[in-house]
Parts: sequence; structure tokens; C-alpha cells
Amino acid sequence: MYKITQAMTIGLFTLAISMFAAAGHHGMKKDIVDTAVAAGDFNTLVTAVKAAGLVETLKGEGPFTVFAPTDAAFAKVPTDTLNALLADKAALANVLTYHVVAGKVMAADVVKLTSAVTVQGQAVSIEVKDGKVYIDGTQVVTTDIEASNGVIHVIDAVILPK
Repeated sequence: MYKITQAMTIGLFTLAISMFAAAGHHGMKKDIVDTAVAAGDFNTLVTAVKAAGLVETLKGEGPFTVFAPTDAAFAKVPTDTLNALLADKAALANVLTYHVVAGKVMAADVVKLTSAVTVQGQAVSIEVKDGKVYIDGTQVVTTDIEASNGVIHVIDAVILPK
């Protein structure tokens, strides 16, 4: 009887740990930076965020809405331009904060807007054409990737302040 009770206790303990680990892994959302890292398609963006010294900000309370260019979007930027930005922390921060809007703006809300003021200070234009959303002429290709401190919308190009 003792061995059966011991085995059941060990089994229940193991189950409880597994459930706790699963809840911790899947139940709690990651912040914007960790969500971007985990996605695996934002390596250049994450590198740029680190180079600009914006990691702590984007890990902060927020909420933030980030229009996030993928690695493929950054690949469209001429190498000289990208390297110059990565070497100039202020210019890089200026471009990156142009991709961020204060508050959590879900796709259903974005489509009702014609513009939004970025953390950088300038407004991005928002347009809906043929059921697709464009930010400064750049298409939003994936929406509503929720994070603990905001939301990410994936865009297919890097947008630049005017």
C-alpha cells in the first residue's frame, strides 16, 4: 500500500509540475521583445532595438503597438543605409520609435484610423485598400500578435520618418 501511495504521490507531483510548467510557458505572454525573439523572423529588428538601447523600454509596462518589419523587410533596405543606421544610435532610435505607437491598438481598431502618432513624434498614415491595411504605404501582413505589454503587427517593409 505504501508503494502505491508513494507512486501516486510522485505521479501527482510530476503532473502538477508539468501543468505548472505548461501554464508558465503557454499561459503567460512574453513582452514585445521576447515575443519578437521567439518568433525567429525579427532578428534584424531585435539587433537594431539592442543597438538603439530600446530593449528596456520595449520590455517596459507599455502598452505599445509595434509595427514590426521582418528580416525580409530589413533585407530590402540597402546594406549601406542599414549599416549607417546601426552605427548611429540616435538615428536608429528615431527610425525604430517611428514603428511604435503608445497604447494597445488591435487590428479591429487600426482599420478605423487614418493616422496614428508614433512614439517618435510624427504620425504614420493608415489606409485600408481592398481589405488590406497599409502603414505609410507598407502592407500589414500579420496582425494582433499579443504580448504582455502590447501588440505586434507585422509589416513587409521598414518605414522611415518624413
